Amino acid sequence: MSDYILLISEKPQAAMKISLALSEGNVKRKYRNNSYWFEFERNGVKHICIPAVGHLFVLDTPSKKWDYPIFEMKWIPSFKKKQTKFTETYYKNLENFKDSKDVIVCCDYDTEGEVIGYNILRFIFDKKDAKRMKFSTLTKQDIIESYENIMNHIDFGQANAGLARHYLDFLWGINTTRALSMSMKKVSKGFKVVSTGRVQGPMLAILAKREKEIAQFKPQPFWELRLVALKDQTEINAEYEKTIWIEGEAKKIYNECKGKDARVDDINKKQQKLMPPVPFDTTTLQTESYRIFGLSPIQTLSIAESLYTQGYISYPRTSSQKLPEKIGYKQIIESISKMPKFKIASQLLNKQLKPREGEKTDPAHPAIYPTAQTPDLNKLSTQEKRIYELIVSRFLAVFGDNAERQVIKVVLDVNGYKFITNGYKTLKLGWIIFYPYQQLKEIELPELVLGEILKVKKLELIEKETKPPDRYTQASILKEAEKHNLGTKATRAQILQTLYDRGYIEGKSIKVTDFGMAVIEALEKYCPEIIDVKLTADFEKEMEMIREEKKKVDEVIEEAKKYLIKIFDEFKKNEENIGSELVKANKISEDQKRTVGDCPLCKNKLKIIVSRKTGKRFIGCSNYGKGCTFSAPLPQKGEVSVSDKICKECSYPMIILKFRGRKPIYSCINMKCKTKSA
Repeated sequence: MSDYILLISEKPQAAMKISLALSEGNVKRKYRNNSYWFEFERNGVKHICIPAVGHLFVLDTPSKKWDYPIFEMKWIPSFKKKQTKFTETYYKNLENFKDSKDVIVCCDYDTEGEVIGYNILRFIFDKKDAKRMKFSTLTKQDIIESYENIMNHIDFGQANAGLARHYLDFLWGINTTRALSMSMKKVSKGFKVVSTGRVQGPMLAILAKREKEIAQFKPQPFWELRLVALKDQTEINAEYEKTIWIEGEAKKIYNECKGKDARVDDINKKQQKLMPPVPFDTTTLQTESYRIFGLSPIQTLSIAESLYTQGYISYPRTSSQKLPEKIGYKQIIESISKMPKFKIASQLLNKQLKPREGEKTDPAHPAIYPTAQTPDLNKLSTQEKRIYELIVSRFLAVFGDNAERQVIKVVLDVNGYKFITNGYKTLKLGWIIFYPYQQLKEIELPELVLGEILKVKKLELIEKETKPPDRYTQASILKEAEKHNLGTKATRAQILQTLYDRGYIEGKSIKVTDFGMAVIEALEKYCPEIIDVKLTADFEKEMEMIREEKKKVDEVIEEAKKYLIKIFDEFKKNEENIGSELVKANKISEDQKRTVGDCPLCKNKLKIIVSRKTGKRFIGCSNYGKGCTFSAPLPQKGEVSVSDKICKECSYPMIILKFRGRKPIYSCINMKCKTKSA
């Protein structure tokens, strides 16, 4: 037995929190070769807490041959990959303690955390098992409780489910990337890495389906009849009870109502109860943050993780909408009520604390909640403060009373035709006093009586057209992915970001690019299994069965290999056809990226051009040398991209300039524009 107990945490800040919570006084930070760990005593026994920095191992293939499908894979230290070289320090730091006998894994308690800890145990410590701490917050109380109720083994169901996910994602990713890239290379001199993945492909397919629906949409005309009636100079807006699809019918009703008074034909009042919201799980936090603050899902999760590691909220990667009583409702609310911003929380302490919960559960963690360890809001960043206040407000709201509303529906009769107006009035705010992000429509109607005659001040016949379905937002596509069981609460936001990074999608209102559409259309035509939503969801179910220890990893991987062999046999038969479609779309896509706008002299297209002789870039007209002489200089450093903005001063196109460490700049291409001297 070693003379100390070694604790392995997932991140440096977590290592510090764990050490401070478990120590009986002094915590020493020790250094060796630019790395560090924490030492402290508990119950007279020396403890060492040493951090990883996320995944210290990644999957790679030993095969040097660039072909597909390949199934050889092995775990290698992540620092051997250029983009994660920084992990080497943490890896070697752990190696210094590889002979430790008593080891406790303290990584985040989920599939990823289990894989991180298990791989460190296997590949650095040469161990098959260790003790395990399980906590949902990094507060002193939770960490001590976790230590005193330590698990004797790691969670092998969770570890194996995580390993299976990594294996499946690797096999899907490396093989589809090679297949798509090689198909382009077969018909083109150039080489472009074109990638997709086990979840990325189906998610892109959902987005592409919506894009097609929008493109194929044919608007239909319809007509609305609106009137403004008067009651003692108070205006009442009402609409004809039905949408009218025939112009002749619309005009007939309009003519028969024109110049006529309105009679109050019916008044229907009813009380409506609005139940409190349910607690935040990862997806609902991300969607609400996007709705209120416009923060992307990946930004929200990053901010929430920062709040978690500081001890202010519970673990933010969870599917649960349940708050167990053991978290200490009263203690948390008492702490929150001492914050000037949330004094109102004290109102909850006078009632029985019973949260409204949702249906979703998570075997690892409860819903997201604030801890009793409250921050100084002035010391949080602007975004941290926003997300923290949102989480606190939601937590308080779930304990609130129902809100009560009065809804009034009034039917006005104009020459035998029915027009409807609705009034809304909040009678009791209930939980809404704790959740100011909830907007309620308030329309107060004047007192009306049945049979009353109202003067019609205005009657309008408005022609409209049906609109195509809305594009997905970053929030709504995550909800859709969750509905189809694509990915996990922890991975969906990153997968969406990857689609942006690869140029498959763009914009806040998500538009699939021409190249993204070409990838999906080629796969739909020649190899639809790669982007099959159901197939991906079925594998998600199998990984859950692995977690529940109802299925083995090897069983699922072998099944996946059979699918991949079948898929890529079909792909190879159509490799040239797929490549041709991708090359064609890529040329269009690259041309669009270089097209700045219309030439102010000849109305042909302006493009970003790189001189073959000098290597310098500039803006030139596609008609240059054929009658047009327009050109404009460009900065030779930084990133230049096109925009859809037109200069307000001179109506020339504008470009976007990006320099490292600076915000993007919109710049007019007209060197004589007033904005250049501003």
